[in-house]
Amino acid sequence: MSTTAKKTAARSAKKATAKNTASAGFSSAEKEAMKERARELKAEKTRAEGEADLLAKVAAMHESDRAMAKRLHVIVTSVAPGLMPKTWYGMPAYANKDGKIVCFFKDARKFGDRYATLGFNDAAALDDGAMWSTSYALKSLGDAEEKKIRALVKKAIG
Repeated sequence: MSTTAKKTAARSAKKATAKNTASAGFSSAEKEAMKERARELKAEKTRAEGEADLLAKVAAMHESDRAMAKRLHVIVTSVAPGLMPKTWYGMPAYANKDGKIVCFFKDARKFGDRYATLGFNDAAALDDGAMWSTSYALKSLGDAEEKKIRALVKKAIG
């Protein structure tokens, strides 16, 4: 086998191995999120403890995401004071009285995304016909976005 053929075969094998490894399981960030969720399920927390956990996660974020998460926390707690601040898969989240997550904030760096996400789960009353949005990309959070988020959270809690 020629040197060129050997190199080509080696590159092909390397690509196949990398492809199989990537599709074979969860990323390390996904595994860590699952471990965090398991810890969250084991711990029953008061509102103050849940909020402290949430704020600790926010404090650990990259500056741009941290600023959005802090502002989002103020928005959600002022519009929906009945929602319980907590973490969900290690992300800041807000649950209804039944413990169901209504909305959450996923920072861009959590899973290597190019933007942060404000997401709503099925406990959010955002239904609008046969199709509606349940997550929103956030690159920044200014006054216009705050106004939209306030309306969404208000609608989400019914």
